[in-house]
Amino acid sequence: MDFFITANGIAIRAGDTGKGKAIVLLHGYLETMEVWENTITELSKKFRVIAFDLPGHGFSGFSKDATTVEFMADCIKSLLDKLNVPECFIVGHSMGGYVALAFAKKYSETAKALCLFSSTPNADTEQKKLDRDREIELIKAGKLELILKTSIARGFADMNVKKFDEEIFAIEDTATISDTDGITACLQAMKMREDMNDFMKTIQHKTLFIFGKYDNYITFDAAESIIQKYPDATACILENSGHSGFIEEPEKSIKILSEFAEKIF
Repeated sequence: MDFFITANGIAIRAGDTGKGKAIVLLHGYLETMEVWENTITELSKKFRVIAFDLPGHGFSGFSKDATTVEFMADCIKSLLDKLNVPECFIVGHSMGGYVALAFAKKYSETAKALCLFSSTPNADTEQKKLDRDREIELIKAGKLELILKTSIARGFADMNVKKFDEEIFAIEDTATISDTDGITACLQAMKMREDMNDFMKTIQHKTLFIFGKYDNYITFDAAESIIQKYPDATACILENSGHSGFIEEPEKSIKILSEFAEKIF
């Protein structure tokens, strides 16, 4: 059952299911915690699973002037303190991975292990920053639905789009709940985030990478380059997935997350 809890002066929608060691699930851009529904159901059989609507998304509030990935990390820490969670395995999908990295850097005593699921420690390129600026302008012009129709489906391997049309529609539909100012604040946060590669070198031994072989956002070559840079990290490739492997290959994704959590956390 979901509930609301206040952190950093804003209301955050959260869910807390199961018992045992805590796994925290952070969704990606334009998503809500609903994308983890199946993952939560399965992982909560062995672990305590906590998920949130990140600030600016779903039913959570946001701070227009203060929203950064560090601000979102502070919100998560405040929430975990209120839920009496002293340590966790934090899993971040896409944008959620940027927040998870910021959290792990700032709260290393709490983040005992980290998973970047279709996410990267790299900062935005100059081209990507321009793309985010264009997206912000489109949202301000009232064209959020146009963005949803293109970006959500692109988060799945081309060969999987038809197969997961119901899931894609559900994500698109849920995304319309989010405040457009909150979404643009998150775009700015992603655009301005720092490069985390130096930090990654210090925690690679307790880091899990999961990439989809047919990801339209992080190419297979880019994923391989990241994996090669961190030989002490654990890396898994989902052979039949794009950017949303926990939906496209749920059983394999859950098995990877569960086994890593049991081994290292």
